[in-house]
Amino acid sequence: MLRTLFIAVFLSLYILILGPPLLLYTLLSRNVDPLYWAGLRGVLFFVRAVGVRIRVVGIERIPAGVCLFAANHTSSADAPAVVGAIPRRIAVLLKESLFRWPIVGQAFTFANFIAVKRDVRESAIASVEKAVEAMRAGQSFLIYPEGTRSPDGRLQEFKKGAIVLAIKAGAPIVPVACSGAHRVMEKRSLVIHPGEILVEFLEPIDASKYSLDERDVLLQRVHDAMAAGLPPDQRPVGFPGAG
Repeated sequence: MLRTLFIAVFLSLYILILGPPLLLYTLLSRNVDPLYWAGLRGVLFFVRAVGVRIRVVGIERIPAGVCLFAANHTSSADAPAVVGAIPRRIAVLLKESLFRWPIVGQAFTFANFIAVKRDVRESAIASVEKAVEAMRAGQSFLIYPEGTRSPDGRLQEFKKGAIVLAIKAGAPIVPVACSGAHRVMEKRSLVIHPGEILVEFLEPIDASKYSLDERDVLLQRVHDAMAAGLPPDQRPVGFPGAG
């Protein structure tokens, strides 16, 4: 619990000190890069300071140009690990409540993150359409196709929104297999344990070769690729090699 308190206190101070001037700079210059990288590097510094190691594999598999990074989601700890592993500025589809945080919510907006009301279908569809427009304009995205954190670390079934987004944008999907984060910080727990999070970028899948009528086929392909890239204890029950 002391590790969580350390991050909460010092990250809050970091945000309060650097956040307002960076927000003002972004507003005046329309350049979000300093805000984005300062925020990300600050979070990663404090995560590493409490004994969490992040190992990244497969960066060479990331294609040039706009991509949709699709990652599994098991813990609050996997978000900084995955975002920090991606070697370019990306936007994220996040639940709407996170945009209500002071300073942080404004930073998300400036960085073109998109709010999603997961329990309102029409709003979720509108958020996907907004992300399609942003991807066509050159913005790469990260999305969690499961829609929520896994309760036990195992990969869950995917929602179709991520697949529809990639098909409509005509962009490659880069499956991202994140393992170990659920042991660092369990779902619904505030306790942070020292440990290693592995982030592996898998072979990209070209969504432009699929039509919307084939979205279920693509969904299964991406799901199976991610499942195969995870350790046995994080693969779905019944999937080959699951432990």
